[in-house]
Formats: sequence, C-alpha cells, structure tokens
Amino acid sequence: MSDFILPDIGEGIVECELVKWLVSEGDLIEEDQPVAEVMTDKALVEIPAPYKGKVTRLYHKEGDIAKVHAPLFELVEEGGESEQAAASQTPPSEAVSETPASSQPSDANSAATDDSTEDFILPDIGEGIVECEVVEWRVAEGDEIEEDQPVVDVMTDKAMVEITAPKAGRVTKLYHQQQEMARVHSPLFAFIPRERDEPAEAKATSTPTPEPAPATARPVATGNRQRIPASPAVRRLVREHDLNLADIAGSGKDGRVLKADVLTHLDKPAASAQGQARADESQPAIGRARRQPEGEQEVRVEPIRGIKAAMARSMVASATTIPHFIYSEDIDVTDLLKLREQLKPEAEARGSRLTLMPFFMKAMALAVQEFPVLNSRLNDEATEIHYLSQCNIGMAVDSKAGLMVPNVKGVESRTLLGVADEVARLTEAARSGRVSQEDLKGGTITISNIGALGGTYASPIINAPEVAIVALGRTQKLPRFDANGQVVERAILTVSWAGDHRIIDGGTIARFCNRWKGYLESPQSMLLHLG
Repeated sequence: MSDFILPDIGEGIVECELVKWLVSEGDLIEEDQPVAEVMTDKALVEIPAPYKGKVTRLYHKEGDIAKVHAPLFELVEEGGESEQAAASQTPPSEAVSETPASSQPSDANSAATDDSTEDFILPDIGEGIVECEVVEWRVAEGDEIEEDQPVVDVMTDKAMVEITAPKAGRVTKLYHQQQEMARVHSPLFAFIPRERDEPAEAKATSTPTPEPAPATARPVATGNRQRIPASPAVRRLVREHDLNLADIAGSGKDGRVLKADVLTHLDKPAASAQGQARADESQPAIGRARRQPEGEQEVRVEPIRGIKAAMARSMVASATTIPHFIYSEDIDVTDLLKLREQLKPEAEARGSRLTLMPFFMKAMALAVQEFPVLNSRLNDEATEIHYLSQCNIGMAVDSKAGLMVPNVKGVESRTLLGVADEVARLTEAARSGRVSQEDLKGGTITISNIGALGGTYASPIINAPEVAIVALGRTQKLPRFDANGQVVERAILTVSWAGDHRIIDGGTIARFCNRWKGYLESPQSMLLHLG
C-alpha cells in the first residue's frame, strides 16, 4: 500500500478544499485517471492517479481541508495487493525453509535499527514561509556533528537562515542537494544520535548480517515509489510513442517532463538521448541549459528563488498599486565631508567606522519629526494614515543573495556612533546573506545608495508598506557661485525621492527634502536638535 501525498499545486499554497471525490474506496483506477477535485484560493485543480491500482482509503470527506504534502488517499498498486496476500498466506514452515534461521533478523534488532536513526524536520523559519532553498551543506553524509553545530544554510524569500544540529551524532543522509527547495515540516537530513550510535565492532558481534529473504517471503514495497512529475496529456503522449518517462530529461519545475521535452526526445537518436539524459542528471537544476523545440535557440534557464523572488513580487505589487511621485534635488555636502573627516579619527579610536550614511539617517530622523507623514503607512483600504512613533530607516544593500533592505531601529534615539555601528553590522550581515528576519522587519522609510555604483538620478520604487524612499546619487565636484559671485569647487550630491502620491503631495515632499537638505548642508545645525 502507498499513501498518495498531495503535491505542490501552486506557489505558496499550503492547503486546499476537497471539493469532489471522483472515485470511491474499493474502486480500481488507471494511471492518470482523475481521482479528486480540489479548490485552492486561485483555481479548481484536478488530481490524477499516480499509477494503476485499487483505492483502499479516502482520507478526507468532501468539504474538508487537505494539506499539501499530507496523505490524500491510499492506493494499492496493481499486483501489489495479491503479492502481499500471497506473502501473508505463506506457511511458517515454508518461510523457514526458504530463509536460514541464522540469517533472519529478530524483531527486536529490526526495531533497534529503525529507532537508531532520526529525521531532522525543518522547523518554522519565519511567518508564512513554507519552503526554502538549500544554499550550502556544511556537513556530508557520514560526518560526526556536535549539538548546535551549523549543518546547512537555507535561503527563504526574506533572509539566509543557518540550521544547526539538535544534538550530537552522525549524519546518515542528506535529503536535498544544494539549490533544491526544501519544505517546512519535512525531513531535511537524517542522523544517528551519539547515544544510539554503537561502535562498529559491537554491532558486528551482536547482530549477524541478514541475507535478503526470497521474494515470496517479503511483500512488494510501493510506499517509496519515485514518481516522475508529468501531466496526463504528457503521459499519454509518452505511451503513444512507446517511450519510458524515466528516459526523458524533464525541464520543468522539480524535473517535470513537459510536452516540449517529449518532442525533443523524439527528435534525437537513441544513443544521443541517453547521453543527454545522463548529462542532465549530472548537472544541478539551476542554470541548466535546455534545448527548446526545433526552430528556437538554446537557452539557459535559471529559476527565480528566495530573496530575488520576494523582491520581484514586492516590486511588482508596489509599482502597480502605489502612485509614485518623483522629486529630485542637489545637496551641497562639502561641509558635511569636512566634518566627517574631523570626526573620523575619534570614531575609529572607539572602534566605529563613520561613513556618510549615519549623517543621512540622523538628519532624516530629525526632519521626520516635522513631517511625520513621511514616516507613516496606509491601511489596506487606504482609508487611514497610521503615524509611526519610531523611525526605522532601511538601507538597500546589494548582497550576493539579492537586494536586501535591513533597517536601523529607532534612529531618533541613537547617537551618531550608535547609528554608525548598526549600519556597519547590517551592511556586513547583508553582504554575507545572513541578515536576521528581525533586522528586515519594521522599516518605516528607506535610503538607497545608487551613487556607490556610479549613478546620479533615479526613479526608486517604494518599499511597501512604507510611503517614501530616497535614492542617493554619486557625489561630484562641480562649479558653484559663492556669496561673492566667485566660482568655487563644491561637492554636490544628487538625490531622488519617490513618495506615495495618495497621501504625500509635491509641496510636502519638497518642504521635507529642504529640511533634510538644510541639516546636511549645515551639519552643525543638527546639534541644536539632538537629545
């Protein structure tokens, strides 16, 4: 018998409603025959049978909620039930005569073997997160591990998370390769706890090595049957051409075989197809080049996952739901640069790295006190403005995992050095891909420093649910007129603001920017307002 596990039926979907059973318990069904209809929050989905067999149990009633990756129904593969029955009816004397007594493991020994290995179940690693990408294994199968030792790094759509060992022991199996997706509440790796891992010599003397029993003495196991994902139409096409689905390299998600894959397979000579299948198996799924139907060029396909996928969804939602208002300005930071140079040695003596970012943040937190709408958010219905008492300023960081926006909490109550230390900590964490989810939550307004890469002006996209963002351009040495009408060299920084035009008008953002600009062009004026 084998439980049919409800597969992924849509990105981010973790449960569905069982709308209608198309079979009953006891029914004989064919491979790809529709078994049930389920309703997600997006569409009605038809669930087909994985193979030919007999339905022995339905785990849900119509109207029940079924969980993804949980059993949906029980199925006995055709031939499996009869072989099990034959095995169960074999007289004890025949079973003994076929398998020597010395080679049969006792029930106690079998239980001990089964109980010695534990699966580490991937826990909840963030609100609403149902899967993550395995980025890097820190251990290999057979390695000894200690309690709390880092085992694997996984990437969610919010941050890199380090998974540690729950106890000391020996790793026996890694269930996922790097760059594969792992599901929350599913096994991540298997290990034998140290207290159960007996020395090899002791095991050899205490338990004889069992020989495999004849086929008549053991039932056919179908619970771990490896099913290749493909639609009913694709399976029908495979049968029509007398092909083996396992011989076809799938280019879809999780190795799913598509119609184009079957047509490509039919175009190849047998030897070439087998060689290609072996080559595809040896390559990681990410970045694998796959051949398109005839007439199209070969392309390299790379799935969008983790933080990059989250950024894509967030930017689309923000750009399509928030009316952006763009406002640009030049700021003379000549005096600010001089002040930073004066304070830099003292900051370094205290172990702090003083960049311009802490000045930008402190000036912004001061300006927000006069224009609190810049530090607010709208409710979902856009009927209320919620003014936030704490100024948590985010900074966009171009990390190896994608764009991250950690934020410095409570900038208004921190010293300049305190802000500098947080900026340094968050920048290092983001660039290594190890920002905590707490550092990514709760931002109220964002600074993006495109100038570090050479840009001047931009049209930044608001980091919802915030209502404003500023992009800093590069600082340039430009000619300006002084009070006496003489041309002098000044350090000019270009900035580009984007505001949510539902609650921020042009006059408000201009006045706010002027106040922020005033603090930066005359940094000593901030001293009058610092607590």
